[in-house]
Amino acid sequence: MSYIVPSEFATKMVDAGESKIYMSTRDTLIRAFMAGAILALAAAFAVTVAVQTGVFLIGALLFPVGFIMLYLMGFDLLTGVFMLTPLALLDKRPGVTVAAVLRNWGWVFLGNFAGALTVAFLMAFIFTYGFSTDPGPVGTKLASVGEARTLGYAQYGLAGWVTIFIRGMLCNWMVSMGVVGAMISTHVSGKFLAMWMPIMLFFFMGFEHSVVNMFLFPSAMLMGGGFSIADYFLWNEIPTALGNLVGGLAFTGLTLYVTHVRTAPKRPVATGLDRAPLTSSRA
Repeated sequence: MSYIVPSEFATKMVDAGESKIYMSTRDTLIRAFMAGAILALAAAFAVTVAVQTGVFLIGALLFPVGFIMLYLMGFDLLTGVFMLTPLALLDKRPGVTVAAVLRNWGWVFLGNFAGALTVAFLMAFIFTYGFSTDPGPVGTKLASVGEARTLGYAQYGLAGWVTIFIRGMLCNWMVSMGVVGAMISTHVSGKFLAMWMPIMLFFFMGFEHSVVNMFLFPSAMLMGGGFSIADYFLWNEIPTALGNLVGGLAFTGLTLYVTHVRTAPKRPVATGLDRAPLTSSRA
C-alpha cells in the first residue's frame, strides 16, 4: 500500500492547494467540468441501484466509484478546493492571495455546475425518452429527493436552514478525508480504499454535498419536482456550500495543517538531574 505518513501528506496538501491556485482558467474549468459530470453520473448510478434493489446501502457502497475515478484522473471538486487552497494562503505561499483563492473557487463552482447540469439533462432525456413519457421509478425518486431536500427543509424555517448547513459540514468533513486519502498512498489500491470509506459514509448518512446537489436538483426539476430555482439555491445549495466550506476546512484541512505542518513546540523532557531531590521522612 506504501503508506505516506501525515507529516509528508500534509505538506502535499499545501502544495496541491498552491498548484490549483496557479492553474490556468482553461484547465481549472475543464477539470471542474469533468469532476462535476463524473460525480453526477455516479449519483445517478447509486440512486438507480438503490431503487432497483430496494437497498439504499448498496447504492452507498457503489457511489464512491465516481469520486475515486475523478480524483485518480486529477479532476477537481468544489469541496476539495474549499479545503486545500486556503492552506496555501495560511502557509504564505508566494503569490497566493484571498482574491486568488476566491477566483479558484468561482471557476471550480462554474465548472462543476456545468458538468453536473449536462449530466442532469442527459439522464433526464434518457429517463423520459426525450421528455415524451413519465420518468419512471428512478426519475420519480430523483424528483422526490429534490422536493424533500428543499421544501422539506423550508417548512422548518431557520432550523431547517441550519440543519442543511450542519449536514454540509459533516459531508465535507468526510469528503475532504477522501481527498486526503488520495494522497496517503502511492498505489492505486491504497488510494482506492482510503477514498472509498469516507465517501460511502457521507452518502449513506444523507449528508449534503454541493456538487452532488448540482445534479440532483436540476434533475428533479426536469422530471417534475415541485419546487423552484429559488427554493433550490436558498434552501439547499447556498447553505450546503457554506457548510461544505466550514466542515472541510475546520475538521480536516486546519487540523492536519496545524498539527503536522505548523506543529507546536515539543514539551521539554524532564531528566533525573532536573528533578528536585526527594527529602526523607525519616529522622
